[in-house]
Amino acid sequence: MDLSKLHILAFVPFLFCISLVHGWGIDGHLIICKIAQPRLSTKARHAVSELLPAYANNDLSQVCSWADRVKFRYHWSSPLHYIDTPDKLCTYDYKRDCKDEDGIQDRCVAGAINNYTTQLLRYGNNNDSSASQYNLTEALLFLSHFIGDIHQPLHVGFTSDRGGNTVDVRWYRRKEVLHHVWDNNIIETSEQRFYDSNIEELIDTLQHNLTTVWSNQTKAWEACSETACPDKYASEGIKAACEWAYKGVDEGSVLEDDYFLSRDPIVNLRLAQGGVRLAATLNRIFG
Repeated sequence: MDLSKLHILAFVPFLFCISLVHGWGIDGHLIICKIAQPRLSTKARHAVSELLPAYANNDLSQVCSWADRVKFRYHWSSPLHYIDTPDKLCTYDYKRDCKDEDGIQDRCVAGAINNYTTQLLRYGNNNDSSASQYNLTEALLFLSHFIGDIHQPLHVGFTSDRGGNTVDVRWYRRKEVLHHVWDNNIIETSEQRFYDSNIEELIDTLQHNLTTVWSNQTKAWEACSETACPDKYASEGIKAACEWAYKGVDEGSVLEDDYFLSRDPIVNLRLAQGGVRLAATLNRIFG
């Protein structure tokens, strides 16, 4: 399938609706985009500023959850947020796994990242007659969101439980599904326990770690032989899902401090990697 034709978004107005939280949740996506924007090159910063809607006030993090808010109006976009892999294999293969429930190839979060990267590469090319068929603002918002999604381990989860969405657990005393624990609960609990419910303090800590604890790793995180490298991120994701998200969890498990304290560093790592890689991808796209 021609990725550039996966979905044409020209002449479609911005649509807003209230929806359930999907992907990292509002805080997770905000964190990733807050990490990414200061790492943009001058050219990428200019392009992002031009493409962002006016209401974002030049703040990418304000629209990083947009793709979730429009999911129920853009019904076709729902499969683009995740990848289902064979149960228990703990591996990812694009040709095998990147398809929707109807078996249509390329309709998964990795395919979506490739698609919107291809669209954004047309930015500023006035000689490209095909550029006018794309809404590049929406392409930016989708790409920024999907690079976040692919770093949430259970967005590259098992097919039978839909990435942990059908695994009922208790998060301390609260009834949840495992997927929601990774989307929201771990981050929220971390904010409450360690940062006085102040998300900016969590972001500052991650930014600090990028210059200290992780400083010798960021170049490897950014490395990519193409413009975008979603297969690399997806392979990491299913590995983390098996080693951390699913491990030790059964239907009805009660997840408390042992689970939270051992998984919180993994969540922080994936948030940081998502932010670094979003910036690196946009820098490669816009020069």
